[in-house]
Amino acid sequence: MPKYKELELEDVEVIDVELHKLIVYNDDVNTFEHVIDTLIDVCDHTSEQAEQCTLIIHYKGKCSVKEGEYDKLVSMRNAICHRGISAEVE
Repeated sequence: MPKYKELELEDVEVIDVELHKLIVYNDDVNTFEHVIDTLIDVCDHTSEQAEQCTLIIHYKGKCSVKEGEYDKLVSMRNAICHRGISAEVE
């Protein structure tokens, strides 16, 4: 007959955090390389992620490049905008 161990369950507090999206927009000014480098530097994307997002931005006009808490995304948006790329947090 198998032996079982009794486990005690603890109460866990669940906190709902509203996630926002960081959207980057296409323009006719910035190069693919500049946008890719920015996504790698600012959003910690891998080169593959940055390239894919940049292609989506180019062909669709915009791309959600990051999801997270509002305050963190705002600082990323500011860094992206300081590099001359249009972005906003939704």
